[in-house]
Amino acid sequence: MRGTWRLVDSGLVAPAESVALDEAILEAHSAGSAPDTLHFYVRSSPTVSVGYFQSVGEGLHIEACRRLGVSVVRRGSGGSSIYTDRGQLIYALVSRSDNLPATPDASFALVCGAIAKALSSLGLEARHRPVNDVEVGGRNVSGSAQLRRRGSVLVHGTIIVDTDMAAMDSVLRRHGAGPRPSERVTSLRSLLGAAPAMDDVKRLLRESFSSSLGAVFEEGALSEEERDRAARLVAERYSRDEWNLRL
Repeated sequence: MRGTWRLVDSGLVAPAESVALDEAILEAHSAGSAPDTLHFYVRSSPTVSVGYFQSVGEGLHIEACRRLGVSVVRRGSGGSSIYTDRGQLIYALVSRSDNLPATPDASFALVCGAIAKALSSLGLEARHRPVNDVEVGGRNVSGSAQLRRRGSVLVHGTIIVDTDMAAMDSVLRRHGAGPRPSERVTSLRSLLGAAPAMDDVKRLLRESFSSSLGAVFEEGALSEEERDRAARLVAERYSRDEWNLRL
């Protein structure tokens, strides 16, 4: 798995653009015009990211989202709805399918294991909880999803550094009589007593991904092709209720 990867840090990114960029990088990579990539970003405003196959009515309170100004975007990968805001770091790894374990579960184990290792360096007892979560003390601090396309793999997810738990509970639905969404997760701020700087979390993830993937990361930028494709995806898909609220 050893090789040189591109590292792109997009900083604050608008909700619709964030999911479009993930897909544009994956498309360019599968076409052979983009290298293996680690992409970091933070959503610029509160957002619910809905899994590709999930019903909006099952996962979130759409009226609460509208009342609170929380955007809704439907990503290309599966999984459940998640609440994100400026207190969460989002990572996206894009690589060849033969550069990662063959099965989705094994790929999650590798990536989530690397995230757990990075967070453990903060003094936390973090561990991968199959299939695609990282937990500390029985509560999730990171969740991931995956999408495979024509020989390329996108694994992306969040690290909860410091988030608005009340907003999370307002917009995400409970599973039956189960706990509130915020009772199933935790943040680095809650665990450590203070939120670490985003740049420090990025550094720890970069180091851990480098070790686990055998990758050398070189800072780079998205190509004009990737940015143009992302802009088209925003206009044609990710800014439209027909896509985001379609189920």
